[in-house]
This record gives sequence, C-alpha cells and structure tokens, in this order.
Amino acid sequence: MATIRQRQGKWQVQVRRSGLASSRTFNLKADALRWANRTEAEADRHGIGPDRSILRKLSLGDLLRRFRDEVCPHRRGRSVETFTINGFLRSDLASKLLADVTPEGFAAYRDIRLKLVRAGTINREFGLIQRIWEVAKTEWGIPLADNPVKAVRKPKADRPRERRLRAGEWDRLLEASRESRNPFLLPLVQLALATGMRRGELMNARWDDMNWTTSTLHIPQTKTGEPRTIPLSGQAKRVLAGLGMAWSDKARIIPISAEAAKLGWQRLTKRAGIEDLHFHDLRHEAVSRFFELGLTIPEVALISGHKDPRMLFRYTHLKAEDVARKLVADK
Repeated sequence: MATIRQRQGKWQVQVRRSGLASSRTFNLKADALRWANRTEAEADRHGIGPDRSILRKLSLGDLLRRFRDEVCPHRRGRSVETFTINGFLRSDLASKLLADVTPEGFAAYRDIRLKLVRAGTINREFGLIQRIWEVAKTEWGIPLADNPVKAVRKPKADRPRERRLRAGEWDRLLEASRESRNPFLLPLVQLALATGMRRGELMNARWDDMNWTTSTLHIPQTKTGEPRTIPLSGQAKRVLAGLGMAWSDKARIIPISAEAAKLGWQRLTKRAGIEDLHFHDLRHEAVSRFFELGLTIPEVALISGHKDPRMLFRYTHLKAEDVARKLVADK
C-alpha cells in the first residue's frame, strides 16, 4: 500500500516495492491518490524505479563542487578543470536543482556566453559538464535522467590559430629574452621552437628524461595522456648543454613556475614590440618548420604527439603551384 500523509498543507505520497521507493508531493489529496494508484499498478507490471526525490535536494552546482573537490585533484588537467568549474559556479544555471536542469537552460547559457567568449571555450565547458553528469549518474548513484548537455547544439568552433613568426620577430624575441632578469626564459623560448613541445611539457621535463647517447628526450606527461620520446636537433642539444648537466637527475630542466613562465612571456613580447603572439604559436611554428625540412607526417607526429594525422594537415601549408612543379618534373 502507498503511504499518504499531509504535511504543511500538502499531500506526500510514497510507494515502495522490493526495497525501492518513489515519492511525490501534491496540493490535492485526490491527485495524490490517483498518482499512488497509477504508480503501484506500473510497479506491479514493470517494477518501481529509484527514488528521484534527491533531484529536488541537489543542485547542478553540488555535482560540480563534488567533482572539483573529489575527482579533479587526481586528474592531469586539474588546474584547468578547477578554473572552468569555478567559473561556471558563478552562473545562474549552477544553482538550478537537478530536477529542473533542462537542455533549454544550457541553450540559453550558450547564447549568453557566446557574447563574451569564443565557441571553443563554451564547447570545453560543455564537455566537462557532460562528463561530470555521467560520473554522477554511473559512479555516484544519482538517478539522473538523460544528459541535457548532449541535446544542446554546440557552437561551431573558431578556425584554429595559424599564427607564424613574421620577418624579424624571432631575432627580436631572442634579444628581448637575453635582456630578461629570468635566466631561464631564453632557453624556454629556444627549446619551444627547437622541439615543438607544449609549455607544460617543457616545464615538467627533468634531466633524467634526457638521453644524450640517443639524442632523445622522454616526455612522460603529455596533453594526450600518452608518453612519447622525441628526437632532438643539434640546436636543442646545444641549448640543453648550455643549461648545465651537473644538476640533480630529478631536477626540472626549466626550474621556474608556470606563472613565472606565463608572466615572463607577456613581458617578453611587450619588450620585443610583438603583438598577438601566443607562446603556443611557437609550437605551430616548430611543426610547420619540421614539414619545411622535409619530414613526413608520421615523423612529425612522432615529435609533436598528434594522435590523428589529419590534425597535422593544417601545418603543411601546401601550395597548388608547388605540387604542379613536382608533377611537371615527373616525366
């Protein structure tokens, strides 16, 4: 039998079957009785589902905070994910109860955010929230409905940056780096162009990852999660040798903080009089130069760590006239 009780002027109903429960609250007793009879009949035919009353007690923000505090500390991208979650927690959508979260709410959030940030930023936010929703549903036992983020149209991502160094910019960067009070800024910039490594990879590299005999550097922590070993050019080895090999094997090759590197780069480009140049653009420049040296796509992928060769097509900068000359030469 269903349990029906009156509390604070409303009628609460609870139906139990085999240890599982379902409950609802109604303004009228007649509505409560009808729902109880219908739910009991449905439970007798198919069994009763989990108690979803918790969805009226937890907010979307509660899920995000739990993921931030319990899961993020063990993830490689914890700093970025924590920053993303903290930003989303300031939105009105984060205060919505889970029972009231809908695709329409995320669509409205998307449209507002598009006025402030780029499409790629929103897509990364949605990807993280979608992942959190699935973790809550499958691992935390919260009886959530279908993932609302999946039903929302994602904005078309902007074209990838293709900024390359312009005439004279590299020399100005080197000159400004030599004038910096931070002695590690110059080798950081030089290694970025010589190896195509990401800033995070360069900051985490240690001397015991270096193999002078084989001229290779092992990168245990990467963006893709798969370690890789890259070959080093003569320029890269000269820069590394100039840093000194007498340090502890466990010491980082570039022993400065990520924040110091970020601020140092901002001051460096300002001092060099260079606009709209991101540190990551040095990776794009390096990969482009690898192709210009005649390396094949598999060889460049070995260095850059791109898992999908198609991602490298935008670095090749093929010109129809260059291919035409090759075809004419092939007699």
